[in-house]
Amino acid sequence: MSSSDQTTGRRALLGLLAPALLAACGFAPVYGSGGPARALLNRVRIEDPTNKNAFDLVERLEERLGRPQNVAFRLSYGITTQSRGLGITPDNTTTRYNIDGTVTYTLSDAVSGTPLAQGEVTTFVSYSASGSTVATVAAEEDAYARLMRLLADQIVSELIASSAGWSVR
Repeated sequence: MSSSDQTTGRRALLGLLAPALLAACGFAPVYGSGGPARALLNRVRIEDPTNKNAFDLVERLEERLGRPQNVAFRLSYGITTQSRGLGITPDNTTTRYNIDGTVTYTLSDAVSGTPLAQGEVTTFVSYSASGSTVATVAAEEDAYARLMRLLADQIVSELIASSAGWSVR
């Protein structure tokens, strides 16, 4: 048996054993039956967006959590962003920008209003401003949309991590 065949055989055996090994250590898929994410799917009413950034954030949150059908939770949020020039040429022209974004959020019980989870997520994105005016505006708009998606993904990860003990009606 060649070394390549042995490696392939080991990988196949590991592929067969991996689920059993993960289950033995208490691992359970978050979206699986009884997983912590099940409490959130299609159950979170997200605060209505009031601007483009909020629209992009809510759109991504609904992609990940689903649109509410049987509301058990309400999610409120606040978004702050700040643009900073980074790449500056000798003639004082900015060619690259960072956009820092922060979202504070609170997930509450829909009936009682009791806060169940709250937090703050933060990240940044960059874009180039060295092209034409149209290209720079398009790059900036894309950067803000990417920023909101990244922040929404962080919120969902934190909510899933903290949702394991919640009771769902």
